Amino acid sequence: MMFRYEIILYWSAEDQAFIAEVPELPGCAADGDTYQEALNNIEVVMQEWIEIAKDLGRSIPEPKQRLIRNS
Repeated sequence: MMFRYEIILYWSAEDQAFIAEVPELPGCAADGDTYQEALNNIEVVMQEWIEIAKDLGRSIPEPKQRLIRNS
């Protein structure tokens, strides 16, 4: 399945892993030893997040594409 949500991917020195987060899906995050592993893992977690939300009758946010952050 192709997702169109923004993914933030960064290195965490504390965790010694790459972390991938999807801001539009609260609590949706994954990690991995490599950039690609974190990206692969977040795709699985996004699918699970959406399936669980559907099962619970919760709304699923529409992808906003690019989020603009204020610094």
